[in-house]
Amino acid sequence: MDIRERLFELQDKDYQVFQAKLMPTIDPDTIIGVRMPALRELVKEVRGTEEANRFLKELPHQYYEENNLHGLLAANIKDAECCIAELDKFLPYIDNWATCDVISPVSFKKHPACLFPKVREWLASTQTYTIRFGIGVLMKFYLDEAFSPEYPEWVAAVKSDEYYVNMMIAWYFATALAKQPEAALPYLKNQRLDPWTHNKTIQKARESYRISPEMKEELYQLRVIS
Repeated sequence: MDIRERLFELQDKDYQVFQAKLMPTIDPDTIIGVRMPALRELVKEVRGTEEANRFLKELPHQYYEENNLHGLLAANIKDAECCIAELDKFLPYIDNWATCDVISPVSFKKHPACLFPKVREWLASTQTYTIRFGIGVLMKFYLDEAFSPEYPEWVAAVKSDEYYVNMMIAWYFATALAKQPEAALPYLKNQRLDPWTHNKTIQKARESYRISPEMKEELYQLRVIS
């Protein structure tokens, strides 16, 4: 049985309808309807097999869940340089926010030095979800002990008309306000972000339980009123 057949065995048609509503950018007919826990179990079942190796070479994929599976398999590659090489092949084919955001490479947790040139390259891309992925890497792996003040500069320098890029910029800065407030707050005080992203950052931060009531009030006063 091949991987596509296995995915259809795991199909939940009610979940397919639900997923289609969350992702207006993709054709509903390309969504099988596989819940993420089942997909993660399938990753455990097939990773490292010849079947998985063949699957990773079969780009582009037809179905949303095939893309998610591809992203999860790539993220499980333990060698950072091999993982990056696989991601560079795959990122141009991502066509939705959910596939982009599910990719959290295990090798990146060790903060490999080879990652930073790629992050800069991803941020400079013209492809929506490649940029979003690069911002996500900085948000997931570089807002704690590995943080440097230059990283929010990289994110603030991204200029895009794409909703899914600007939403990720807002998400990054809202998270940075919780984890690195002294570094992040000046970007709002000095209005370094475009007005929509600025206000979305404030909205998301004010919705967060990790932001103090005092900061939430300060952020409210920093809204850009058109």
